[in-house]
Amino acid sequence: MSPGIDAAPVMVASDLDRTLIYSANSMALTASDQLAPRMVVAEVYDAAPLSFMTRAAEELLEGIVERSVFVPVTTRTRAQFSRVRLPGFGCGYAVTTNGAVLLHDGEPDPGWSRHIQRSLGAGCVPLSNVLEHLTGSPAVPGLLRVRTAEDFFVYSIVDRQQLPSAYLEELGAWCLERGWTTSLQGRKLYCVPAPITKEAAVAEVRRRSGAELLVAAGDSRLDAGILELADIAIRPAHGELHSDDFTRAHLTVTSASGVLAGEEILRFVDDVLAQATPAAY
Repeated sequence: MSPGIDAAPVMVASDLDRTLIYSANSMALTASDQLAPRMVVAEVYDAAPLSFMTRAAEELLEGIVERSVFVPVTTRTRAQFSRVRLPGFGCGYAVTTNGAVLLHDGEPDPGWSRHIQRSLGAGCVPLSNVLEHLTGSPAVPGLLRVRTAEDFFVYSIVDRQQLPSAYLEELGAWCLERGWTTSLQGRKLYCVPAPITKEAAVAEVRRRSGAELLVAAGDSRLDAGILELADIAIRPAHGELHSDDFTRAHLTVTSASGVLAGEEILRFVDDVLAQATPAAY
């Protein structure tokens, strides 16, 4: 989303939900209401505010967008991502649909789209096979609703308490044999073709931009790949990766959780950019 991509020496790739932006239910504010930070609306849905960030976070992000190759990276579909308003929206690169779609100045990149289609055709069974496996008889207890994301992958809303104990392992093995992967995150169970990953799309943007330093942030298991790929990484003290005690030598964990962790992440990135110079590479 950053203008002047060729001149930017640092690339910043960040997940959105529960990393930079937060719903009212995920803010995790613990202080009294009078001490709550000032907020800005980051997303509107059905004419109502849905996602937020602190005003300080927005100001930090404005500076980061101006000084780096800033790339939002999300499992959201293009339609869901289009509701989010961040500084620099519609400019530069953005990764949506868990890496299946690479947007360039707001439009799908045709070269990346061709690459994804070739990759899917080479070693993955069609989405319809996976959808049939999930929705066929007999019905799986705890599997409440099954949806597709732009015909690239499948996700299910689940009741974790009702899922049979062996189901996740069995589904994972079934998908692996067919070129797909599985991931349970909160109440969502994802089945995704193996070539579709956030890190693959981020690596492509890094190659194109020529950035030698990559800073990444994320909170979920689907973000683990971009955190591994990065030279410097940070995650919030909440989410699946926090529950997994996900740590790496180059990874920092915030001291705050919730919406204040989002602000802390951007302050961390701002400090990295302040210290980075071309000579350091």
